[in-house]
Amino acid sequence: MTTDDTSPWLVVGLGNPGGEYAANRHNVGFMVADLLAERMGARFKAHKSRAQVVEGRIGPPGPGSRRVVIAKPMSFMNLSGGPTTALRDFYKVPTGHVVAVHDELDIDYGALRLKLGGGDNGHNGLKSITKSLGPDYARVRFGIGRPPGRMDVAAFVLKDFSSAERRELDYFVDRAADAVETLIVDGLDRAQTTYNS
Repeated sequence: MTTDDTSPWLVVGLGNPGGEYAANRHNVGFMVADLLAERMGARFKAHKSRAQVVEGRIGPPGPGSRRVVIAKPMSFMNLSGGPTTALRDFYKVPTGHVVAVHDELDIDYGALRLKLGGGDNGHNGLKSITKSLGPDYARVRFGIGRPPGRMDVAAFVLKDFSSAERRELDYFVDRAADAVETLIVDGLDRAQTTYNS
């Protein structure tokens, strides 16, 4: 990720718009985006790219801070690539400065893995972004675990977190937001060392 330090960053929290999806496992990217916006003291505004966006800075005041756009695509998960590409072009963000925050079935609940590039692992949001941008963007993968028994994967991701999971959800979302900030300010290696579990 050797891009110019002055280039802005684009953090895309993945989810589905609408109140009925708000607490779903699939919407954890939106939850992290909401917390990052709250930390910046900013409110989401509609953008012509079919996304809600917040612009601000992350990191210590002065030369160490980074210009960041936090986005929540309003296009539904499997069409996330269109708004993401439109935002990247509008804000002139290098692809290496795009960060997708998303739920991940193959990681235990609450665990995080950060990486640059790679496949989509069957995740429709990533599939759509990769189709539009190519694979060379960063991912903050938030573990939601596998569905119990024979539950269908699609049904599982569109269910709300269980009451047991909700007890720790705020802590895990907070940790994921910290991981995004570390990635942007200190780089991927430092973020992986600190947060990959």
